[in-house]
Formats: sequence, C-alpha cells, structure tokens
Amino acid sequence: MAIAIVLLLIVVASLLFHLLSPWQLTPAASNWGSIDTTLFITLVITGIFFVAVTVFMAVAVIRFRHRAGRRATYEPENKKLEWWLIGVTSVGIVGMLAPGLVVYDDFVRVPEDAYELEVVAQQWQWAFRFPGVDGRLGKSDVRFIDAGNPLGVDPEDPAGQDDVLVSSNEVRLPLGRAVKVLLRSKDVLHNFYVPQIRSKMDMVPGMVSYFWFTPTQIGRFEVLCAEYCGVGHYNMRGYLRVEPQAAFEQWLAAQPTFAQTLAQAAKPTRDETLAQGRLLAESHGCLACHSLDGSARLGPTWQGLFGREEALADGSRVRVDEAYLKESILEPKAKLVQGYPPVMVAYSFNEAELDALVALIKSLSDAPAPAAEPGADGGELLRKGQQLAESLGCLACHSLDGSPRVGPGWLGLYGTTETLADGTEVRVDEAYLKASILNPNSQIVRGYAAIMPAYAPSDDELQALIALIKSKANGNADAGKAESGQ
Repeated sequence: MAIAIVLLLIVVASLLFHLLSPWQLTPAASNWGSIDTTLFITLVITGIFFVAVTVFMAVAVIRFRHRAGRRATYEPENKKLEWWLIGVTSVGIVGMLAPGLVVYDDFVRVPEDAYELEVVAQQWQWAFRFPGVDGRLGKSDVRFIDAGNPLGVDPEDPAGQDDVLVSSNEVRLPLGRAVKVLLRSKDVLHNFYVPQIRSKMDMVPGMVSYFWFTPTQIGRFEVLCAEYCGVGHYNMRGYLRVEPQAAFEQWLAAQPTFAQTLAQAAKPTRDETLAQGRLLAESHGCLACHSLDGSARLGPTWQGLFGREEALADGSRVRVDEAYLKESILEPKAKLVQGYPPVMVAYSFNEAELDALVALIKSLSDAPAPAAEPGADGGELLRKGQQLAESLGCLACHSLDGSPRVGPGWLGLYGTTETLADGTEVRVDEAYLKASILNPNSQIVRGYAAIMPAYAPSDDELQALIALIKSKANGNADAGKAESGQ
C-alpha cells in the first residue's frame, strides 16, 4: 500500500510542478511559435502516458498484492490487450511525430526573398558572413583557409569579393526580414542554438546545413553551442542582436568586405617593404651611384638624405620628401642637385616599388620621419597578430580583456611569473611564449587543462603573436579593441 501511495504522490507532484512552475518557455522572438506548439503537444502526450502508466502501477500494486492462499493465474499472452497497447502507443507516437515533421518541413523550406547569413563554427568561437551588394555569397572551401582568409572564401570567385565578414562573436539582423542561415563547421561537430529565436541545427564538418526564421522582436539574444565540442564547449557563446533595418544597414556598412581583408592581409610589413626596397636598389644598380653609409659616390648618399634641404643646380632649394624622391626616380633630370652630373636614367617603377624604395631611403635618414599612420610598423605587426589570433582560434580560449576563459588571459600576462602544474615557477618572456605556442604541453600553467594543440607558425607569425601578447602587458585592453576594429 505504501508503494502505491508513493506512486500516486509522484503523479500529483509532477502535475502540480508543471502547472505551478515559474520556469516556462520564453516568448518566441521569431516566427517559430509553432515549435512551442509542437513541444506542448509532445508534453501532453507523454504526460498522459506517464500518468496512465504510473496509476496503472499503483492499481496493480494494490490489486495484485500478496495474499495468503492466493496464487497468480498463469496467462502467457493476451492478444486483445497486446493489440490495444500497440494501437494506443502507435497513435501516441504518430501524435508526437506528425506535428514535428510538418514544422521541420516548414523550417527548411526557405522563402525565395530570404536574406542569407552564413555562420561558421570553430572551437570555440563563431564567425559570420553576409552577401555584399550583389546579394550572393561567394563560394568557400577548406583549402582556401589560412590566416588571412579564416572563412575559406574562394579568392577567385567574383561573387565573394564584396561579401561582408564579421569576425566577432556578435552578429546583427534586421527586424521583420526572413533570414536563411547557412551553417558550416571548420573542425568538429557544433550546434547553432538561439533559444528565444527557436532556432537549433547541427553543424557537421564537410556539410552545409540550413534553416530560416524571421526575427519579430528587437533585442539581444545569446547564441549557444548545443553540441559538446570539446573542453571549451561551455565558453562557446555569442550574441544575436535584432534591430531596425536602418540601424542594421548602418552597422553592416561599417564591417569589412572580403576584398578589404585580402588587401589588408596582403599589405607587407615594414621589414618586408625595406627588404623589397633594398632588393630593388641592388638589382637596378642604384647602389652603384648612391651609398647607404654616407660615403661619397657619383650621386647623393641616401644616409640622412630624407628630410633635409638640397640646393639645386638652378640655385633654388628643395626639401627631400616623398614627392621629391618619387619625382627624382621617375624623372631624374627634372630637379638636378648642385654638384652632381645629370647621369641618372629614368626608371618606370610601379607604385608599390616606388613606396619600397622611398621607405628604404627614409629608414636611412637621421631626420625624424613623419608620424606613422595607423596600422603601420608596430601597429601593422599587432594587426597581423590580432588576425592570427582570430583565425587560429586563440581568442576562443585566451581573452584580451582579462575575462576568464579556458586558458590564461593575455591581459597583463607578459612579464609576470606563473606557477606550473609541477610547482615550479616560470617568467613569461618571449622564450616561454614561443615554447608555449610550439609545444604547449611542455609547461602547463597550474589550474588549466592540457588541451591546447601544437601550432607551427612561421617566424614572422610567431613574432606577430608575441607582439600582440606583449602589447597587453600593461593592461591595455582598449588598445586591442581599437586595433581589431571592435
């Protein structure tokens, strides 16, 4: 009798918990209220079966309890009961499956005028891509993925040049416009899940899955990965912001296109520019007449040349700046320096070659050079480091702002002393950072799991990553945001 009472109390408590519980479904922020209806139908059907089975167990416990002098009747089968059970359970299963199949068919039947959004998952971060003014997303393939092209967009596809890339974990969408969401994974199985939007779909490596929805409420909604994807799975979060069309278009216009990111990635560093300038000077015979060390030759020395004033053959004076240097290379007889013969021939360098030669001459000058443009020299190295950190997935585990993640944060890390898992202490310098990137499991910091894979960056890429970490040594989180354009 006690067991029967407990079973009945479980039924009553379960019904009361459902009816009085404050944990209900959040209001749908998209057109998929039908998913809530499907879930409710499933809950009702399973609830009916739960109550029926549990009450039957309680009745059976009372009716067929042990009594002295009574024995159970041997009945190997009851076909009538079996057919009833088969029929009832079949109706219940159809009742649960049919609404889901109808809703799923609508879930993947995308309207023709839907706006496309590509979501790319990677341990443990999100990236997004929108079509450009042509309204079409360019082709993509894993063989195109590198530090400058983390989404693997085909650089030869004209349709992809104006695609808009969003490398942060927050994406925005316009209110009231149907959106087709294309889902890709770069590494393992992930799942794109926005509870308030009622969107949820697996992301399988090598496949492109999709669904559609229409945002119906303005707000900021959390994006979750609903498929276990590794130790950092819990940290794979992002945000979806729904806003009016005008605000969305203004935000979208401020994001970089694929062509712009390619141009930025292809932009040479200062060292590369100087190396190109020296190579050009040697291969075109410039150094036969112009010295780099101040020694006298047939033409003016390049050491200390940039920024000073020169007396010309006609008695006038000119300041040696970029415009003068480029003119002197392309038309050397236009302005002859006093005391030197007009023997230099005209060259036909392109703009990039001219910039490389001028950069070389500027680097040899004792005069102060003009202030560096944003993103140049050291800023260029930091930009490259930021780009590598994003494309390699470093920022999924290491924060730039001091927030806790799977791995140690980079804010204020350089120059500190860390305690390793074996109890020893190590100073975070360049040698330690290089070893940690190339062989991360050789020195594990206490309190962190040994999950970081080994990377094989080039020397330049290694220096760029270390430069980025060093730039955070003084707690300069805002600078990191400025460099990345966030």
